This record gives sequence, structure tokens and C-alpha cells, in this order.
Amino acid sequence: MSEQQNNQSNAAKNFVEGVFKAEDNSAANLGEKKLGRYSDIAIRMFHTPVLTPGESLLPAIGQLATKMLQGLTYYKTLYYVNVLKIDMAYVTVILSLITIYDVLNNPLMGAIYDRTRTRWGKARPYIFFTAIPYFACEVVLYSGAVFLSGQSANDPKKIIFLFIMLFLEETFSTIYSIPRNNMVSLQTPNPDDRIKVGLFSQYIGELGSQLIYIIFLPLMELNNKGYIKLPLSSVFAVIVSITATIGCAGNIAMAIGCKERIALQPKPAPVTKTLFYILKNKYALRNFLASFSVEWWSSGGYSWDVVTQQEIFGGSIPSAIAYSLYNILDIPSAALIPAFRKFFKGNNRNGLIALRVWDFLCSIGMCVCGLPIVDKKWAIVAVYAVFHGLNALNNGPANVFEAEVGREISDYTEYVTGERPDGTFGILTDLISKVTKPINAYFTIKVFKWSGYDTTIPMLPWSQNSKLVYQKVFFLFTAISLFPSFVRVIPYFFYDLVGEKREKMYVELNERRALVANAHDSESEMLTEFAHELEGDEK
Repeated sequence: MSEQQNNQSNAAKNFVEGVFKAEDNSAANLGEKKLGRYSDIAIRMFHTPVLTPGESLLPAIGQLATKMLQGLTYYKTLYYVNVLKIDMAYVTVILSLITIYDVLNNPLMGAIYDRTRTRWGKARPYIFFTAIPYFACEVVLYSGAVFLSGQSANDPKKIIFLFIMLFLEETFSTIYSIPRNNMVSLQTPNPDDRIKVGLFSQYIGELGSQLIYIIFLPLMELNNKGYIKLPLSSVFAVIVSITATIGCAGNIAMAIGCKERIALQPKPAPVTKTLFYILKNKYALRNFLASFSVEWWSSGGYSWDVVTQQEIFGGSIPSAIAYSLYNILDIPSAALIPAFRKFFKGNNRNGLIALRVWDFLCSIGMCVCGLPIVDKKWAIVAVYAVFHGLNALNNGPANVFEAEVGREISDYTEYVTGERPDGTFGILTDLISKVTKPINAYFTIKVFKWSGYDTTIPMLPWSQNSKLVYQKVFFLFTAISLFPSFVRVIPYFFYDLVGEKREKMYVELNERRALVANAHDSESEMLTEFAHELEGDEK
């Protein structure tokens, strides 16, 4: 081999190592000599819970509002098309434009968030100051149909209103959500603490989502059948106002009452560097590739759950029966978390894979058994009740396993880079993912047309009068997401951050956090306070 070829080979090798290997000042590379003197506190940080009952509960109150809002936004397309009465084509175009704006919005906020260092912490100031404008946007958006009446699906006032409010919603959602979603990871390095927060959040959050379903569907049916004259526009407005009040109060209380104990690098690396840190995190990179490969997938963009409940099941009473087993098992499923953790011996990866396969099989069973009998109301109700109930039985453990694996993957980034670029980290993934959005929008329209469903016909039992249409609706409701779900679980089969490797990573990571805190006077007080908390909890 010539000297020139050797030089090229070495240059390529150095480039690959520079991109994929751990940074020199990361916990993965600092070595035992520098980290070892903090091993005692690092081990205690990993094994000793430090959260107070309030710090475990307050995030759950915020989650209550989040789940209530998710329950409401589950019907967002129904709201845009049937309540606000905007043509589906306009809705699709507006959502696509907002996605393009999201390409600029998310990276900017991610970079700002990652470079935030205040005496109150990294996430808490954002949560405190942005909860109100974020939830206020939701109130105005879902109250729009109250003051924008009219049957015209091409009314420019309604189209402009929807665009402006979705623009504002996306802006404040990004500013609020990035810090909010990372708050628990900043509160404590102890996995049991984080799982405890997940347990409370699971209980209280699911209670909120069930509350929305219990209220919304019966009111919708009574309106459709003419028994009451309470417009859906008013229903949306009242529910979102209650949700916003809880959301503002809960999140502001969390920002005031919860500490951030994780000591971070005082001066973050440049954005141009950290946005490529996904290349150093093999676990996150695999998840991104799996998601990117199915980003174009779509269920057709319509509220197929509402169609199924109102037209196939036949209204709120049969729907209540169809969901009864799920509702009975959903919240209590959180009580199974300790048993599942014991069964999987604390291996979050194995638990997550097993429970996602469980969900996958439930969806297949629901679809295969339900499609032939979609025209037999009580038979399809029974099939859905059984499989949906089986799905609910693992909700608590599955959500906790998934959340903790997600935190482990984020912690691994800090382990190999020395940084915690939770916001910047998503810039590259978001930008590339947006490439598929036009395909997704096109696919949404095509799938919706393929369904044959006519939105101009009132939502009453079997109003479409076509078994084929309802078979397509039931398929879009229960099974079209099977392929993306299967692809997204594949990376976890290669996830090896378990057992001793996981504990070693956390000990070394906590040692480096202690080293950073002790090296900077502004952080040493935090470390001393944390050490006292650990000693107090051990006593």
C-alpha cells in the first residue's frame, strides 16, 4: 500500500473515530484515576432515592392535564372538519405548513434550552413561564368554533384562524414541551425515583384521559340524535378550559416545588457539534433509523375511533361496553409494575420488548377476528372488548419500561459526550424526519379516499350503509399502525445497556457529575446539598 493510501486510510479512520467514539472529557473516557475519588457518592446517587412525596406527585398533576389534552386532541381532526367545518384538504395543507415551520422552531428552541443555565435550573424557568401561554393557545384553538360559525368549508376566516392558532400552538408547545419532557431526568439520577414518578403519572394521567372519553362520547351521541341541544363547539370549549386550568396550576406548582439535582457541564459545546451527537449514541441512532423508515405512514388522518364507536358499535352505551374491560384494567395495571420488574429482573429492555409484542398480538387478534363480523354489532363489541382489555392489562408496566429505557438512552449520550444536549439532540432527527412529511400528507389523503368514508353523512349507527366501508374503517382504527410499531421495536433487540453494563455506566456518569460540580463553585453547593440528602435518606 502506498504512503498516500495509508494517509487516506488513517484520515478516514480518524474521522470515523472522531464522529463515533466517546469525547475525551466524557465519563466513558476520563478513566478511573479522575473519577474514582467520587465513587462513593456516585454509587449512592444511583441506589438511593431522594425525591420527596411532593416531587413524585407534582409531575403527575401536570401529566393529568397532558393526558386530558391528548384525549381531546385525539378528536382534533373531527373538530377541524365536523365542528369548525373546514374542508379536509385545507386541514391537510395547514398541518403540512405547520410541520415546515416546526423544522425551524424545534432546532432553535432545542439549542436555546441546551445552553440554558440559571440559578433555578435548566428546565424549571421554561415550565413556569410558558405553561400559561401554551394552555391559553389550546383554549382559543378549541373554542374557535363558538365564535366562528357557518357551514362553509372554504370560509377564509376559519382557515386563517386555524393556521394562526396552530402556528402559535406549535411555538409555545415547543418552548414548553422540551423542558417539560426532560424535567424528571434532571430531578434525580436514581432509577427507582424515576419509575416512582412514572407510576404516579401513569395512575393520574390515565384517570384524566378516561375522564375525557367518559364525558365526550355520550354528549356527542346525545347531540347527534337530537336529545340535547349542547353544540359540540361548546363541549370542546368547556373541556379545554378545565384542562388548561389544571395544566397551568400543576405545571407551575411543579416548577416551584421540584428540584433539579443533576449537575451539568457549565459551558455546553457548540450547537454545530452537539447536533451530531446522535452519531455517538448507537441506541438513539438505531431508534431514529427505525422511525425514519416509517415516518411516511398514515392512518388517513381522520378520527376513526369516533366513527367506530358511533357508527359500528352503535353509540355510547355499546361503546362503553366495548371499552369497559379496558377501563377496568387500565389504571390498576400500574399496580403490576413491581411484579413485572421482578419478573424481568430489572431488565427494562426485555420487559419493553415482551410487552410491545403483547400489544402487537392484541392488535392482530382484534383486526383478524373483528373484520368478518363488523356488521354484527354485539359480536364486534365483544371482540374489541376482549382484545382491548388484554392490551390494557400491560399499560402501566409497558409505559414505565419505555420511559425508563428512553431516559437511559438520553443518559448514554451524556456518558459518551460529557454533554446533555436533550434539545439540540433532536435537531438532526427532526430535520431528516421532515423529509417524509410531504409523502405522509399525500398518503393521508390517499388513505382517506381509499376508506370511502363520507364525512357529510351524520354520525349515526351504520349511516354509511356499507360493510366494506366499515371494514376499512375498523382496519384503519385497529391495525394500520402494526407495521410501524413492529419496525420501531426492532432496535430494542440490539439494546445491550442492561445489567452490570448499565450500572457501570451510571456510576461513572455520576462520578463525572460530581467531578464537574466540585470543579465549579457555582455547582459545588448543589453537590453538597445532594450529598446531605443522600445521607439523610440512608439514615
